[in-house]
Order: sequence, then C-alpha cells, then structure tokens
Amino acid sequence: MFVTLPVGQGNVSIGQEDSYRDTSGSIPQPQQVQRTAENLISERAGPGPLSARDRERIAPGAYSQREEALVKREQDGDIAFRYVLNNDDPQNLIFLVGLKNIFSKQLPNMPKEYIVRLVFDRRHRSVALLKRNGTVIGGITYRAFHAQAFGEIAFCAVTSHEQVKGYGTRLMNQTKEFARTMDKLTHFLTYADNNAVGYFEKQGFTREVTLERERWQGYIKDYDGGTLMECVMHPRISYTALPDMIHRQRIALDDRIRELSQSHVQQGAPRYRLVLEDRGPPKDPTPENLRAFLYNLLEHIQGLEESWPFKEQVAVQDAPDYYDVIKDPIALDVMEARLSSGCFYVTLEIFNADLRRIFENCRFYNAPDTIYYKLANKLESLVNQYLTTHLLFEDEGGNPHPE
Repeated sequence: MFVTLPVGQGNVSIGQEDSYRDTSGSIPQPQQVQRTAENLISERAGPGPLSARDRERIAPGAYSQREEALVKREQDGDIAFRYVLNNDDPQNLIFLVGLKNIFSKQLPNMPKEYIVRLVFDRRHRSVALLKRNGTVIGGITYRAFHAQAFGEIAFCAVTSHEQVKGYGTRLMNQTKEFARTMDKLTHFLTYADNNAVGYFEKQGFTREVTLERERWQGYIKDYDGGTLMECVMHPRISYTALPDMIHRQRIALDDRIRELSQSHVQQGAPRYRLVLEDRGPPKDPTPENLRAFLYNLLEHIQGLEESWPFKEQVAVQDAPDYYDVIKDPIALDVMEARLSSGCFYVTLEIFNADLRRIFENCRFYNAPDTIYYKLANKLESLVNQYLTTHLLFEDEGGNPHPE
C-alpha cells in the first residue's frame, strides 16, 4: 500500500528552514528545465536488442508487468508525471497548490504552514502525478542540494481515492529519474517513520548510509523517531525504463545459459487454465478471464467463516506494536481495492504473493497457540483446496492437470 505518512517530518524544524546554507550551486534555467522534463515524460522505453525479436518472447516478471501496465497508461495519456519547481510559471504554481492540498490532507500531523513553506520554496523540487484532466493526485517533494549532489525527500503522498493502484513505485522511479537527469543528484536521503520504512525499502532505500558524512551532515536536521535511509542513484540507469532494462538482462542471461548448457530451457511461467464456473470448461488466462477468476477467488475467501480476522487492516488500538513488527502489512480489503483498480494484479503471481503474505504476517506476529495463528493455517488450507479445483496446469503435451 502506498505510503501517505510524513516521511521527512522532522528533517527541518519550523523557523529554521531559511537558516540552511545556500549550497544550490549551478541550477538549470527554468525554461530549459521544463523543456527537458517534457522530453523525459514523453520518452518511451526502447524495443530491446534486435535478437529479442527473433525468438520466443520471454514473459516479464511480476514487477515488470505492473510497471509496463503503468507505462501504457502514461502512453495512453491516462496519467502523467511533471517535474515542478517554483519558477513563477502559472501552470507550475497550479501544480504546487494541488500538491500542497494533497500533502495537507494526507499528512494531518504536519503543520500546514510548514508544508506550504517547503512546497513553494524555490530550492525544493516536486514531481506531480496527474490524471488525464490535469488534476494532481499525488507527488513527491524534495530539497536538492546541488553542490553536495544529494536530495532530501520531504513529502510523499497520493490522494486517498487513488491509492493501492500501483502508483507508489512508478512515482518514486520518476522522481529518481528527474533528480538524476535534471538535478544531477547521486543520492536521496530521507527520515522515514517506522511504518514507512517498508515502503522505502521496496523503492531501493537502505538503512545503511554510504554517502560521506561530511557531504550531508549539517544540511539535514536529525529527526527523533525516524529512520535515516539512503538510496543511491546510478548515473547510467534510466529508472523510468526499468522493465526494458530487466527484459534485456533476462535475454542476455538466457543467451549465456544456452552457451554453457545443452539442457532444455523452458521459457516463461507454467501454462495454466482457469475454471471460472463449477463444472464449467477451463479457459485461457486472458486479462478478462484472470480478473474474473481473481474476483471469484476473493469473494470465495471473504465468504469463508475463517476469514474474519483478515478482512480489514489491523487497527493500531487493537495491536499498538503491530506496524513496528510487520513492515509490509496487507489485508483482504486492500486486495479488493487493488483488484478494483484494474491495473495492480496483472498476473496471478502478484495476487498470490499478497494473499500468502496475509498468512505469513499473521503467523509471524501471533503465537502458534493463538486463534489467529490457527485461523491463518485453516484459511490457507481452504484457499489451496479452491485453487486445486479451479486452476489447471498443463504439462508439456498440453494436457491439463491439477497442481
């Protein structure tokens, strides 16, 4: 689930922001920044090496498929990302107002005056996530320290009705790309609240800070209660074209395996067919059939008596330390929202990973003799029974058989 919590809440205390050292160095001209940003937004991923077109297609993994789905939405104009700074451009000011409103609503513990000060500060940069009609639905704001070649993420949020649609990773990748190409930054630092650490770890941030201490100490303020995290941005990696890069790496690896081994190399994931209706014929896993199958499966799970502890996210008042222990929480209501978005569960594997994490989180947090631990085991067993009768895998001869 996308983080809507203050991820840099204590980086700069109110009233001290203007006392920072002026280390901006050389900053691109606003007109040049905007033109280059537009070019980056419209840039498409390359087709990959020519040899890839002459072979059987290697199916992308779950991460790449989800990213490719969002890339297609960008290409279709459903969503867009804009590099925004306060350069007195009227359109940029509109975007900044939209970002300010989202941060103020999604980060209620953050003083509104503080949010306004940072968002409109000319030393800060923002990446705005836009819908087709130009409405801002999310974004990231960061302070760029050009002379030190690092940035500090201050705010990160998506409006509530657009969450759990997979925007979080794409938004961070776009931010990395703009920071790398426009601001010439090599590192991101941020103070993450405990329940935001999991999100940042997924985006390539680590608790180990490798940036030389003299480059950042004194430029960002310590935040009690937060975890300092770092992300290193490689100068030769295009973060908006990761699916294409991963695809080319898989092709190179496949070529190398063929050079070293005479064994048969099986391409892609196992073939399977879906049973959408009891006693009905199995059907191919087209996007429409897969979505219908996942809806049936989720409805079946929610209707089981054993599913009651897992239908909604754990409330903090019921388990105060839950989100300190479980860094990647998930629940059936989150899965339902992701499924309804139509762009998150693009493969059965992604859905199954979230589903299994519900059981794993429960068993990790609760003792084996608790009712919750036992219900997790029972519900997982019932899920496996359903999949056995509704998911048919094919052998090499194309004959279907239960897994």
